[in-house]
Amino acid sequence: MKLPKIKFNLNFGKRETLTVLLLRFGMGWVMLYSGISKIVNPYWTAAPYLESAHHMQRFFLWLASPENIVWVDFINKWGVLLIGIALIIGFAVRYASWFGILAMLLYYLPALEFPYVALGKWFLVSEHIIFALVFFELIGTRAGEVWGVDRFLKDHHILARRVKKTGKE
Repeated sequence: MKLPKIKFNLNFGKRETLTVLLLRFGMGWVMLYSGISKIVNPYWTAAPYLESAHHMQRFFLWLASPENIVWVDFINKWGVLLIGIALIIGFAVRYASWFGILAMLLYYLPALEFPYVALGKWFLVSEHIIFALVFFELIGTRAGEVWGVDRFLKDHHILARRVKKTGKE
């Protein structure tokens, strides 16, 4: 059984365009600031957070181990910074958003003590899940094409999608 393709109408009006742009800028700022605050703090490390994991403890303890924490911290600091920059300038927003979703899940899972998150502060849904949903929205609305570098690249056919050649025109 073949499922029908779902088509979305992404012909935004001014209000929708502004909303997507502000959402992209806002999420970009959150990630940029998070990255900068980690980079400028010489004592920052993800180790205590990872060591306190309630789920998938072996995996998170492995990440927090002395032989791994250096690269984990590096990826964490610079990854969120680059995601923030990408969102703000509208470059590779889809890829940045997928990495943002991955980061949010990696922040969410250690704090999850089902059904509560972060020492009972949240019930099932924390800010990391909301941020992941924002990233999904940025992917789905092609937010990089709203006053972003992605739009410039698309308009100039620099990153044109590859079209499967069928031999028919």
